[in-house]
Amino acid sequence: MRRLLFTTSALAALAAPAWAEETETLTADPLPEVIVTATRLPAIAARTPGARVIDQTAIQRRGAVFTADILADVPGLSVVRTGAFGGVAQVRIRGANPGKTLVLIDGVPVNDPAEINGAYDFSGLELAEIERIEVLSGPQSSLWGSDAIGGVIAFTTAEIRGVSAQAEAGSFDTLRGRLAAGVTNDAYAFGAWVSRFSTGGISAADEADGNPETDGLDSTTVGARGRYALSSAARIDGSVRWSRNEADIDGFPAPRFRLADTADSTESEQWSGFARLTVATSGLVHQFSLSASDIQRDTVSRFPSTFEADRQVWRWQANGSSSERLTYAFGAEREDTQGSLSSGLVDELGTTSVFGTASVQATTRLTLTGAVRWDDTDDFGSETTGRVSAALDLDSGFILSGAWGTGFKAPSISQAVCDFCFALRPFPVLRPESADGFEAALGWTAQDGRLDGRITLYRLNVEDQIAYVAGRYINIAQTRTDGIEAETTARLGGGLDLTLAYAWTDARDETTDARLLRVPEHAGSATLAWSGERLSGALTLRAEGDQDDAGGVRDGFVTANLNGAYRLTDGVDLTARIENLADERYQQVLGYGEPGRSAYVGVRLRY
Repeated sequence: MRRLLFTTSALAALAAPAWAEETETLTADPLPEVIVTATRLPAIAARTPGARVIDQTAIQRRGAVFTADILADVPGLSVVRTGAFGGVAQVRIRGANPGKTLVLIDGVPVNDPAEINGAYDFSGLELAEIERIEVLSGPQSSLWGSDAIGGVIAFTTAEIRGVSAQAEAGSFDTLRGRLAAGVTNDAYAFGAWVSRFSTGGISAADEADGNPETDGLDSTTVGARGRYALSSAARIDGSVRWSRNEADIDGFPAPRFRLADTADSTESEQWSGFARLTVATSGLVHQFSLSASDIQRDTVSRFPSTFEADRQVWRWQANGSSSERLTYAFGAEREDTQGSLSSGLVDELGTTSVFGTASVQATTRLTLTGAVRWDDTDDFGSETTGRVSAALDLDSGFILSGAWGTGFKAPSISQAVCDFCFALRPFPVLRPESADGFEAALGWTAQDGRLDGRITLYRLNVEDQIAYVAGRYINIAQTRTDGIEAETTARLGGGLDLTLAYAWTDARDETTDARLLRVPEHAGSATLAWSGERLSGALTLRAEGDQDDAGGVRDGFVTANLNGAYRLTDGVDLTARIENLADERYQQVLGYGEPGRSAYVGVRLRY
């Protein structure tokens, strides 16, 4: 098994960050089990097919600034970014288009209802405020409803203790700073932070194609989070986050209508938050919550536009257990979304849902989990989705697991009213997209915890996928993705950890057998991280193979990043990082340039 994991991962000759929580020092004791919470029932990651957890230690070791950078290292995820600083950054999970990835921040859905596919833009989401990232690959509609055909990415912001500050400066006139303060104890906690990122940037259109103009980014984020225990059986908690991004972008000027330098720019302002009451009574723990998000996007160009969207979700969830072996959760939701169109008109969609999930320890070795959900949309009828999974503990540290599930995605607001449609009427009546997927995984953990890994085989089928064809949106027959995901972590001793990851993704349109755009067939990464008494850091390699793109093929590439930190005192760290260490010229999306070698130095303070 060890040879299989390393051989498969080495096909990419590269590396990735640790997806799981790690201890500060290497011991002979097994590592603590990593718990996933986005599954609605707490679950052990190693026994949950498609689940990965990136904790704060892994985030700091990786040295990345924006969430899109670290998500690109997760096997099965491909990041689409139209420009390095401020360009739209979206994520595809297992070949599904970006609108089929549901994004949660502190449990709040933040996908953009006014975006054509309903996708989330990761370009301005910094990692400094994030304590934990959970990725659930595969259809998760039985847990979260529409938008979760490809999977779910859940971010948890940090609970702040004390005072901390961070400052960094470097290439392209880049400046970054953060200030946070908070107090926490068993009865209550409250914290707030503000962060700022500014850069002169590079040209969004590839400079090698004769585009010397730089495109900068200014980003500001403010957030707060708190909780208060009303009694031993009740508490309230909540959070709020506001961000504003101003970015220069490039367009497609006449007469060639090819990507080139322009004076175009975009501004976006977004806020999200939730309030929740948790009450334990009669053997159940009830959660009553309201979450909301709002976004406005303004583009200044020859064809200026303004889009605004908002979403509210009312949710009740009850968790309980009837024995040591059975745990369960059930609840109901009401979601309302509203979004503006290119015409300036506003439309809205809504869904009422009920759901339930349960996990049973059938034997000392076998765990079974199931979930079912019914979603009743205001405009497109109702859908029932489900998911079943099993995990079997084998001898010698092996775990065999598998899952099968279904998913659906209602048309977005733009698709529902045929925004940007120019064909003659009548427009087709769209059906919700539907999906089914299965996966099987074999994982292994050494008895002393020094080596672990997992290899996953999966298939994802999507029917009635919505596409824009001949001036209108239509349902096409079917797409299919077959894939392999392999990952392993070796704790080498002396503070050294090596993490390898590889993904083979064969995503195709079943009607034409053509590969889906912007999904590389091969991708991999490797991270060698070290932790000493004062010095820590990581060297990360990442590679992607060729990928089909609109208008051609984007060539594959290999990049390297190096970062480190030196603990000067208990409250002061000095930091440094070098991006694109080998000064590789590459494109993540065809036509859009990426930065060459760049360097940054900074300081972290805490009290």
